[in-house]
Amino acid sequence: MGYEARDRERWVAEDPAQKRADRDDFARDRARVVHSAALRRLAAKTQVLGPGHDDFVRNRLTHSLEVAQIGRESGAALGCDADLVDTACLAHDLGHPPFGHNGEAALDEIAADIGGFEGNAQTLRILTRLEAKRSHADGRPAGLNLTRASLDAATKYPWPRDEAPGGSRKFGVYASDRAVFDWFRAGAPPRARCIEAQVMDWSDDVAYSVHDVEDAIASSWVDPRVLRSDVDMVPVLDAAARTYAPDLTPDVLAGALERLVASGAIPPAYDGSHRALAALKDMTSRLIGHFVRVAEDATRARYGPGALTRFVADLVVPEHARAECAVLKAVAYHFVMTTDERVAVLSRQREVVHGLFDAYAAQPESRLDGDLRADFRVAGSDAQRRRVLVDQVAALTDVRALALHREWVG
Repeated sequence: MGYEARDRERWVAEDPAQKRADRDDFARDRARVVHSAALRRLAAKTQVLGPGHDDFVRNRLTHSLEVAQIGRESGAALGCDADLVDTACLAHDLGHPPFGHNGEAALDEIAADIGGFEGNAQTLRILTRLEAKRSHADGRPAGLNLTRASLDAATKYPWPRDEAPGGSRKFGVYASDRAVFDWFRAGAPPRARCIEAQVMDWSDDVAYSVHDVEDAIASSWVDPRVLRSDVDMVPVLDAAARTYAPDLTPDVLAGALERLVASGAIPPAYDGSHRALAALKDMTSRLIGHFVRVAEDATRARYGPGALTRFVADLVVPEHARAECAVLKAVAYHFVMTTDERVAVLSRQREVVHGLFDAYAAQPESRLDGDLRADFRVAGSDAQRRRVLVDQVAALTDVRALALHREWVG
């Protein structure tokens, strides 16, 4: 494949010297992600609200940094390599296009007949192909040239679209990237995630469930008093069951809401004062600490002490914690993402993504970025050329996407 040799043929080193070498490799992988252009672009990509909407709310980069902080400490407590988990957390959202999941849905429509679009599969494409750092001997791009372990830890859904379990719409690799996927997954149980990827996934859930509620309260989208209203929370619990936890019963989700309110972590009101902001930050710390601790305790209860790495263990997230996390996600979903104001914005964003794809397709030689223009020229089929156009639109920040759309489409 033309990749560097170390950590290429094994999952876990046995001798101390090789373990030290692995640690050096994982630290190098983390540094490559930190210094990547793809990570920097996340600063101008939507988390829940668009960049520039508010001075307080997260963007996709700050979210990724917070996921990495949670994952690094949580993984280290379980015996995972901290840099390995940190790398996976920093990389997990690199493939998100402008406008977050809304842009992802629009690109999936555009790419429906060439394998679709999925942010996680795009992340792998960036790490192994699109981000400029190393090249194969024949000149083909090799992306950041990360270790097998780092690529696997960053793969939240280790299967292609047509092999997704349980009818899931999520997948982690396009057909055109299958060779590198098969290479770093060699020897791994089919569709099984390493524990480092599981820690990354849970850290992501914890971060955005808690932080989205914090942002929504601080930005006056949510009055915390509604969490204590049986009437106001009915549609929230419905959204939690429908969107985030369809396997959990209404009673389980209702119990989760009761525990969240009874914990005392959620402030009874919010007026924007310094004292109220401090209480809001305290809520965030307490809830994150709770979610991390219960998963660590449950995992240790099942597997005992010692280092838990790769495929020797699975992260154990108790049902009650999953339910609480789902309820928090649903709070932001109901009170922020599905309001009439946001629905109108989302519709406009999808129009921008479709319009930009058409604009690039109309004049690829003059409009594509230089690296992607070269990819477009060597593409051997119409499907490959369209995938390059999708790569281009996906790479745009929200700000650049809107500016180019105004210039080219109007």
